[in-house]
Amino acid sequence: LVSLVDSGGGSVQAGGSLRLSCVVSRSPWSDLCLAWFRHGPGEVRVGVAAIDNGGNPKYADSVKGRFTISKDNAKNIVYLQMNNLKPEDTGLYDCAADGCDYVTASRELIEYEYEYWGQGTQVTVSS
Repeated sequence: LVSLVDSGGGSVQAGGSLRLSCVVSRSPWSDLCLAWFRHGPGEVRVGVAAIDNGGNPKYADSVKGRFTISKDNAKNIVYLQMNNLKPEDTGLYDCAADGCDYVTASRELIEYEYEYWGQGTQVTVSS
């Protein structure tokens, strides 16, 4: 069983920055693949960034060069640093986790690859 608690959302103007955090309860977590997703009300989740157990990141094209996913293995926290935010980045951000044995390569940004989810943290970017 894996429990995820995400935080760090807020309201910023375009061009601003936020850092999201997700505390992962399971220890050790070395076999987990982790990701961040975004969605609006009634929308499917869109993959934003993912990181595998080797620390290799993957990003959606829309956030490359602006967002950075990282993890602190000592604290069991995965971060999403978001810079140069745009209004289209607005949404509820969820962190997700599953064993990397269950996440198909090339599908790291697909929500159905993950079983465990945080409760979400809202990000609002105004123009």
